[in-house]
Amino acid sequence: MKRLVMATFILAFLTSSACSNACAVSRWSRLVDEAGQVLGELQQMPDQSIPEDLMKSCNAICIFPNTISAGFVFGGKYGQGIIMVRDEKTGNWSPPAAFTIAGGSFGWQIGGQATDFVLLVMNRRSVDGILDGKFKLGADASVAAGPVGRAAEASTDIQLKGGILSYSRTRGLFAGVKLEGAVITQEWDGNFALYGKNFSARQILLEDMVRMPECADSLLKILDKYHKK
Repeated sequence: MKRLVMATFILAFLTSSACSNACAVSRWSRLVDEAGQVLGELQQMPDQSIPEDLMKSCNAICIFPNTISAGFVFGGKYGQGIIMVRDEKTGNWSPPAAFTIAGGSFGWQIGGQATDFVLLVMNRRSVDGILDGKFKLGADASVAAGPVGRAAEASTDIQLKGGILSYSRTRGLFAGVKLEGAVITQEWDGNFALYGKNFSARQILLEDMVRMPECADSLLKILDKYHKK
């Protein structure tokens, strides 16, 4: 009888663990797919899309769907997303690595919102900074609202200066939300869920240690339209 109870307990534990792992994989796979939807919908808006020349010249792209911001005088934001890096020699994109973005703020702000953020990293130094550990926007690299629309001439000066360009799509009401001070950190659990091992973001993005997951197909299809010349 005791053996039967013990066997039942072990089976239940293994089943629960398997379901938990499967749910984690599914959640992060959905997030990668959602990142593709966010970028695709943004680029379908002619007057609000990211200029093609910036898409072709950026070193990396960060996409954080449904980042939550809320506050009343004191505020905060938190979201999970992915980063992909472009190979300097081939122009090809790396598989996605999981990251979080979080930060607090003080000042005039009230309300709450869910925001989709797309960040273009315009130089390799900022990419290395992100991969070295906790990366603070506005301190470790300048961050500015990026120009929109099809006009290439509007972004020439920004390309020369480098830094990080921010694009967003908001649902809800919030006054005073900013990205300065937000910290970007690699998400080890998310990377484990996507690739089955504890690969670091650097191994995923720069060292060709993993294969492109199927959940990134739609995102990669969009990015390949802007192949670096």
